[in-house]
Amino acid sequence: MAGAREGETAPWYMPTFNHDNLDLRTAAAGHARDYIAGAGATDGTTDGTTHPGDGTDAYWSSGDTFDNSAGIWPGVTVENEAAQNLRQQRAPMTIEQWSNLDPYQQIGDFWVVDHTTGWAYWASLLEPGNASSYLLDAAELTEAIEDTVFNGSYYYGIHVDSQLISPDNSEEFLPGGDSRLEAFLTGIKNNSMNDEGTTNPRYEVDSPPSDFNFDTMLPGRVFTMAGEEYLYLEDMGNGNHMIIRHEAIRNTSFNDQPQVLSNWFNGLDAEVRGMVQPVSIPDPAPTPGLLEASLTWEPAGWVPTNFHLPEYLEAAADVTTVNLSGTAQAFALSFADVVHLSTETGPFPTFRLRAAARDSWWWTRTPSNINNINAWVILHSNTVYHPSSDGSGYLAPRRQSNAISLNGGVRPALIINQSN
Repeated sequence: MAGAREGETAPWYMPTFNHDNLDLRTAAAGHARDYIAGAGATDGTTDGTTHPGDGTDAYWSSGDTFDNSAGIWPGVTVENEAAQNLRQQRAPMTIEQWSNLDPYQQIGDFWVVDHTTGWAYWASLLEPGNASSYLLDAAELTEAIEDTVFNGSYYYGIHVDSQLISPDNSEEFLPGGDSRLEAFLTGIKNNSMNDEGTTNPRYEVDSPPSDFNFDTMLPGRVFTMAGEEYLYLEDMGNGNHMIIRHEAIRNTSFNDQPQVLSNWFNGLDAEVRGMVQPVSIPDPAPTPGLLEASLTWEPAGWVPTNFHLPEYLEAAADVTTVNLSGTAQAFALSFADVVHLSTETGPFPTFRLRAAARDSWWWTRTPSNINNINAWVILHSNTVYHPSSDGSGYLAPRRQSNAISLNGGVRPALIINQSN
């Protein structure tokens, strides 16, 4: 359950200590009950709790920890730190309401209820360590019910059955479901809806370039081509399409980015390399005035609201396009590229979808100060960068250019053309 919280867009929670997927106990706190032993748990205070806290809204906040080393609660004996639920893009809806959304709106961070079965589905793939928003915000007693318990007492409970599914077994939920459910679940796995009726391979099917029709892909579509998993960014016209590696190449620094990009490009399948269009990438990328203190943001870490001002003209012009005088190569997106692609209809409609696959952070090609000591990055969810967020998808300038981390690194992009 959740309620209003001033100044925040998503609540914080304490992750479960129970990591045994065969143990049906989860994380019930306060009046919640996860199991009943004997005749207990009938008074709302006895047994059946499996998690710390009092179960009320806003009990946990940023920076809170709980040490379970004594084994008080079921699961591993470690200390956990509070994490944040994902921001909800829209209110829960029925699958009928979902079908009336535009295709670019149908995949995202929100709940869809199949009214024929009662199952509720989160409308995008959850990365490890992420948690959905609350399906229920409140249970309110109506006047009609109050009249029935006049001079009496009541206790209201909601039974929840959580059946978490992986992309590989989602078809188990199709029998008895709505006729639109199969297309919906396929769209979740592809991170994009229907490709306008074409038969592009599903995201997990490794396929040669000739099997794809990029002209029909929607931004944000995930696909696997010649051994690499990509995210489709945009149709650039004239048969040109921008794509990006879905996951960052971890443990690689900003300073090593040119060599990492070159090595990755040279290791691509020959047919893929043959489609790559020439680009001209400035080295270093322009940074005049592009300092954190001089930019204004709304919301924080999304896109700057004053990027159009004259002092940012050179940096704003660093948008990657085909340049026949350039070189066929892999490149890192610029600060300006990220701003350009961060729209409701683009591949980065939310903070979370700007983070790379499997919750990895990634470098842009844009330094964040004149001497190139720091660079602009897209953060991942384990970075607490702002009081009201866990940092996922934040466009941030504070990572040192020589830093390496198992949590992220270089994220190569390409412009391809199948007519080459």
